[in-house]
Amino acid sequence: MRYAVLVTGPAGAGKSTFSRSFMTHLNMSKRTGHLVNLDPAASSASFEYEPVIDIKDLISVEDVMNEYNYGPNGGLVYCFEYLLENMDWLEEELGGYDDDYLIIDCPGQIELYTHHPFLPTLVQNLQRMGIRTCAVYLIESQFMEDKYKFFSGVLSAMSAMVNLEIPWINIMSKMDLVTSNAEDPSGGARNGLRGRRNIARYLDPDPLLLSPAPNPRFHALNQAIVHLIEDHPLVSFLPLDLTSPDSLETVISHIDYTMQYGEDEEPKEPHDLDEGDFQDLE
Repeated sequence: MRYAVLVTGPAGAGKSTFSRSFMTHLNMSKRTGHLVNLDPAASSASFEYEPVIDIKDLISVEDVMNEYNYGPNGGLVYCFEYLLENMDWLEEELGGYDDDYLIIDCPGQIELYTHHPFLPTLVQNLQRMGIRTCAVYLIESQFMEDKYKFFSGVLSAMSAMVNLEIPWINIMSKMDLVTSNAEDPSGGARNGLRGRRNIARYLDPDPLLLSPAPNPRFHALNQAIVHLIEDHPLVSFLPLDLTSPDSLETVISHIDYTMQYGEDEEPKEPHDLDEGDFQDLE
């Protein structure tokens, strides 16, 4: 069984950093993981681990912008349309990875997740290839500084969940910026120190954060958002602090559980011991 994790979310949320830390964790755990880059605008220098599959080998935003005079967003949309027309290329590239963990680093344009058909079609193709797929959606802790910005993130996460229709985990990244850190000379919490009770209202979004509206004109709109979140409590967040190994371990264990990682594997017979196995103990 092959497994794929789509790492999604808005630009600046820490997707590439999370993917790198994910790869490091898999390597240290003696698990086979591979990085797949689906961002046609990503710089090769930004990857600590070289992607085994890179969409830029097929098409890049830079080439599209130069050839068709498109802007960055139009070029990105064109690249994904081109990828969907050439899914045989991706299928051939994925063919050599069996029983492996694929970490797919996606672009930061959230319209690709919220209402365009590109990623849902990609997911359908991955599932057709027998790849068990889930997604993580990252927003950064800085969203807590502005509750209206935070709830726009909640609604975009909800829209992406409904659009992709696969097992899903929402992650609040960069939690080291809102919690104290004794090892940080500045004390940490560069985005403002927050207590556990306050953080909990964001990890499990509390609609009452929107009440009362500072402008009466937006009262009806805020109430509609409150009722939507209360009636469809789909979104909650796992906190992620990459300075804490336990935090990363918790997130990855949730991903494994969501995809039922390893449940189809047969138990491995232990090999017979011989004298060579005891040399390191002498």
